[in-house]
Amino acid sequence: MKLFSEKVRIVLSALVMILLACWLSGAIELYTLLSITVFLVMGLLSLSLAFIWGYGGILCFGQAAFFGLGAYTYAICAINWGDSTWALVMAIILPTLFSLLLGYVIFYGGVSDVYLGAITLAVSLVLFNWVNSTSGSEYHIGQALLGGFNGIPSVPTLNMPFQPDAILSPEAIFIVTAGALALCYALLKFVLLSRFGKTVVAIRENEQRAGLLGYNVPAHKLATFAIGAAIAGLAGCLYVNWGAFVSPGVFSISQSAQIIIWVIVGGRGTLVGPVISCVLLQWMVTRLGAQQTVDVNLVLGVILAVFVLLIPGGILPTLQRLWRRKRPSTAATRRAQVSEVKQ
Repeated sequence: MKLFSEKVRIVLSALVMILLACWLSGAIELYTLLSITVFLVMGLLSLSLAFIWGYGGILCFGQAAFFGLGAYTYAICAINWGDSTWALVMAIILPTLFSLLLGYVIFYGGVSDVYLGAITLAVSLVLFNWVNSTSGSEYHIGQALLGGFNGIPSVPTLNMPFQPDAILSPEAIFIVTAGALALCYALLKFVLLSRFGKTVVAIRENEQRAGLLGYNVPAHKLATFAIGAAIAGLAGCLYVNWGAFVSPGVFSISQSAQIIIWVIVGGRGTLVGPVISCVLLQWMVTRLGAQQTVDVNLVLGVILAVFVLLIPGGILPTLQRLWRRKRPSTAATRRAQVSEVKQ
């Protein structure tokens, strides 16, 4: 019964977020709507690492690799096919397949966590440098010129399924982005409630013990890695639709670093915390960047240092811990008051 009520709560939370997005799409001005859209896209990206690292215990320094692959896959397919339907699907499939190939080598090869982070970061840097050097006209896939450091402009944005002429408006893309975030959150919560999810958390807590109990540790870690890559690829697709443009910056080391900061600040072991911290930090970066008085990277570095040294648990887990400490004292106070009334 408790499990059923938890599932109902998850579904209702996703529906509330989608309904709220539908209302906001017509209630706020276009500029603000576009800003919130990119915040939600990055929130979806942070959600992917929150699952991989927070619950799977896999510190992936190269989450931007799957984000960038999803972005470039969508751009290339949309330009060549003229329809976003299958381009969107391919933006999820290709990063997933790439993660399965990379993860198989890492997890079944017995690579330790430290080297895993280094390998994934190296993959992002390789992709960044390769795409950055494809500025000649000979670098193209079908009709799509890769563009090198200039990126790929004028990417066709989302349309109604199998209706290339029915292009979605910015308001509709905002609803799609919010809906994708809500659905991915609900999906991950359902995964964590399942036997697979509980096994993944057990492997994070004690990998050796889980292996001795008969669980296939590499297979579970590989599946976790692939799920996170699929969500990151979807985020990359939506990011291209936000600006109709993609550049090698999606693979950059700064992009990978920001994702890790979002998860650390929001709190590992939660899904909502990294999304909230991502939105707040992106809003802060946007405001500071507009003022041009403070170095944004310096501010992010200070925030990271403060949370690592003083609040290692992150925002949401710390608040939850403080709330749990407060509740027993409140309950004790109420019991004392009831006792006094009875007397």
